Amino acid sequence: MPELRRSQSRSKSLRAAAHSINVRKEPANEFNASGRAVRGDGHLPRAVFEKDVLARLRRIEGQVRGIITMIEAGRSCDDIAEQMAAARRAMDKAFFRMMACSVLESVAGSDSETQLRVEHSTKLLERYS
Repeated sequence: MPELRRSQSRSKSLRAAAHSINVRKEPANEFNASGRAVRGDGHLPRAVFEKDVLARLRRIEGQVRGIITMIEAGRSCDDIAEQMAAARRAMDKAFFRMMACSVLESVAGSDSETQLRVEHSTKLLERYS
């Protein structure tokens, strides 16, 4: 019976910790040397990632419309394939950008050295994907 109470109190404290994380206010934004907004801890806020991914997806949407127009106009398969490959690469870049945000959010509570190493790794993945 005491073990059950201990696990119940542990789960309550975990829920309380999760709640405190969810309602925690984001640090105030600052700006880095290139003028991009960064949080007080030096990392990009989620809104920056969202804005970037949405812009990429809108560009991809335009590419896909262009591909449809090319097909309807009877353009060569080589030209269409080239544009489809470009749209696919753009979609991959948007996906990796979104995943970078997810990974960085996962390590947000870690020490700054770990955060910097993970941020560096996500940038490499985005660049060479």
